[in-house]
Amino acid sequence: MISNRKFHSTVYRYYNKHGRHHLPWRTTYDPYPILVSEIMLQQTQVDRVIPKYITFLVQFPTIETLAHASLGEVLRAWQGLGYNRRAKMLHDCAQSVVTDWGGILPRSFEELKKLPGIGPYTAGAVMSFAYNQPVTMIETNIRTVYLHHFFPDVHGIHDDELLPLITRTVDREHPRRWYAALMDYGTFLKKTVGNISRTSAHHTQQTTFKGSNREVRGAIIRHLSSGPATQLQMEKTTGLNKEKIIEQLHALTNEGMLSKKRSTYALK
Repeated sequence: MISNRKFHSTVYRYYNKHGRHHLPWRTTYDPYPILVSEIMLQQTQVDRVIPKYITFLVQFPTIETLAHASLGEVLRAWQGLGYNRRAKMLHDCAQSVVTDWGGILPRSFEELKKLPGIGPYTAGAVMSFAYNQPVTMIETNIRTVYLHHFFPDVHGIHDDELLPLITRTVDREHPRRWYAALMDYGTFLKKTVGNISRTSAHHTQQTTFKGSNREVRGAIIRHLSSGPATQLQMEKTTGLNKEKIIEQLHALTNEGMLSKKRSTYALK
């Protein structure tokens, strides 16, 4: 098995030469913009996130401004990123932090996980990138690195087998730098040796976007970003399946993302 020293040397050699050191969320230790970046980066490529991240923080520069904004404002600012439920979770999280934590994100992994929309990975990312704490965390790029170096040509590896390795090899003095390096190196491996994460027990094939609920939900939110509209107006404008529009209008309303007055829908 590869030694810790050799493993660190390999990861840091790549990062020192090719790392994305100037990504905007890597130039701050402020937990709020780091949280924003982590939510935006879920299932969205870095190049798409950068301009949205910058404009989002201009509009909502503090967690207080985000918490006091309407959900409709947040959803409009989120347009172009997709997976709009993430925007609502971030908004809910901001409100919880302002109400329960005086506007300051907790410095505890367990307390972070209690916030709306914050799972183990996001809590770990805030702990490592904002607070420089050597927590154990995993996401697709990190998983790629460990599969490549410790389980080459082995299929069906569960994260439970990777987590002890991640804990053992974390750079305890510089966890912020270490995890940034792992992610950049993992991105490099995906481009050069392929998406090794497909050999993981956790790999799931992404569903087709065309005709999916994601497409319909996104079209509804985009339409309502310009102002309230009826179901019929959305059918004519989007050209999408009537039954799917009705289904997702109900779902989005039940999730608290839309309001309905008579036959007219609007962003909350």
